[in-house]
This record gives sequence, structure tokens and C-alpha cells, in this order.
Amino acid sequence: MGSGMIAEFHAMAINDLPNASIAGFCDNGSGRAGILAEKYNCKHFSNSEKLIHAPNINMITIASPSGNHLEPALLAAEVGKHVLCEKPMEITPQRVDQMIEAHRKSGTYLGGIFPYRFNENLAPLKKAIDSGRFGKITYAGVHVPWWRNEEYYKDNWRGTWDLDGGGALMNQSIHMIDMLLLLMGPVKDLKAFGGTLAHNIEAEDTVTATLSFENGALGMIYGTTTSFPGDFRRLEIRGTKGTVVQVENSFEKWEFEEEKPEDEGIRTRFGVIDGGGGASDPSAIPYVNHTRNFQAFINAIETNEPFAIDGIESKKAVDLIIRIYKSAGLR
Repeated sequence: MGSGMIAEFHAMAINDLPNASIAGFCDNGSGRAGILAEKYNCKHFSNSEKLIHAPNINMITIASPSGNHLEPALLAAEVGKHVLCEKPMEITPQRVDQMIEAHRKSGTYLGGIFPYRFNENLAPLKKAIDSGRFGKITYAGVHVPWWRNEEYYKDNWRGTWDLDGGGALMNQSIHMIDMLLLLMGPVKDLKAFGGTLAHNIEAEDTVTATLSFENGALGMIYGTTTSFPGDFRRLEIRGTKGTVVQVENSFEKWEFEEEKPEDEGIRTRFGVIDGGGGASDPSAIPYVNHTRNFQAFINAIETNEPFAIDGIESKKAVDLIIRIYKSAGLR
């Protein structure tokens, strides 16, 4: 449900899967669902209730404004249908909790969409962390210096507290925040500053936060939509025996005190900058990782195995963002 820009990413991803097909689209009256339904040769539903109740549908994907995720997710659980939901799963931890509980009670799957988790360079990075190659990790941070012009926010839900749940962190930077938590674990303490520095919106367009992780490392988050013309997202992990700097889907630096045979192959394979579409144009990102995200969710359902990005896992980034907003005095 939802038929905006991201809905077409969902459609392209589903079209690439051998064990899924698009049953239909719905919208909030914009007319976009009818256009997409014609393009993808499927049904147009006039509202989410009709789509969710359709007997030939057993999985719902939610791509509506973030503050509108709760109600359809609850209804889907009530009628026994699985839900794969765009980030953020909802705009507050309490609303995410309601979604988690509803699907727990119904026995249906609830999953989140975090495509960066399906980048191919994540596996060697996580392996290096888990095997202790960094020694004592002393610093980890993410940097999202993106650009959105005023037209991006004009006369719509973006940048509002009620529907977007925030601005540069909750919408744009949440993917990198999710990656940081996946790799580093929970944040013990933080101090943040933020504000609306360059756009006419309710929520923030720039935030910086300093972090203290439970594993003892220090860190930083910087997220903005004010950095013209938009630059590559960046993740750094530094320790007493190694440093990795990830830029987009590539490694700018992969260096450890103890060189291993596979290191040169990793530098060669991931050494050329790959990505950058989201820095100034959200529609320019590739959809291949959405396809992988969808396939992993469907595989979990079909094999009755846990899905790695379930509701509890998806909630972690929302929890941290709300903590940052409170520290910065934004909420």
C-alpha cells in the first residue's frame, strides 16, 4: 500500500522475484495507484482496507508516509497477512511496539526494509569485526551529507513530525544509523545538537550526535539535507589494529595490522566508488537491494525461519533517533 516514489521500487523488486507477484496497489486518493496498476498489469484498490482484505493477497508491503504505517499493519495482522514495511517502521517506539505485538499474536511475519544490509561488502566488514581484526574498536561513526531542495519538501508530508516523524535523521539518515547499530551494538550514552537550518519545514534538517557505545567505543552521527550538492554517505570504524572506511557501497580504506590473503581481493572488488544516487536525488538509488530484502523476507516465511530484520530489529534505529531528538531538544 502507498503508491508514491518508493512503491515503484517495491514493484520492480517484486517483479524480479520468482516466487512473488504484484496483486495490486492502493493510494490515498492521489490517483497514482491506478497509474501503477496499469503499468504493472494488476489491480487498483481504492483504499488500503480493500487491498488488505483481498483474498488472493497474503503479504502486504507498506510504502505510505511513515506516520501512516500503524493502522494498515494492525489490520493486516488481524486478517492474518504478513507485512513488510518501509523504514522507519513507524515514527515512535510505542507505535512500533503495537505493530510487533499485533503480529506476534496473529503469528504473521512483520519485517522492515533496510536495503543497505544487503550490500555485498557488509559480509567481509562484519566478519572482520566479529573475528576481532580491529583489536579494540575505539571509534565508529556515520556521515550523511545529503542535499534536498525546497521543492522536495513543499506541500507534502516530508519534514513533518506527524507523518515523517522527523527530518534528516528519521527519513534520510536512518539507513546508516541502522548499519551503525548492526555493526557496533547498543549506544550507552549520547549528546546531540540539531535544528532546522536551511529549509522551511517543521522537523530538523541537520543533526550531529556524539555517542558512547556499550562496547566502550566512542562515535558520531552527522545527518543533513542541507549540504549542497549532496555527497557520499560514509561509515568509519577505527580500532587499535585496523581501520575501515566505507564510502557508499565501497571501501575507501581497508587496512589491518595483520594482513590476510583475502584483503587485497576485498580492496580490489570494493575499491571503486559504487552508489551515490541518494545524495541529492532519492529516486536515483538502485533497487537491487530492495529485491534482496524482499527475497529474504519471503524465504523466511516459506521456511518458517526468523527474519533478520523483524519488528524488534527494525525498532532499534527508531529508538536511537528518538533519543537523539530528545537530547537535541527537538522533541
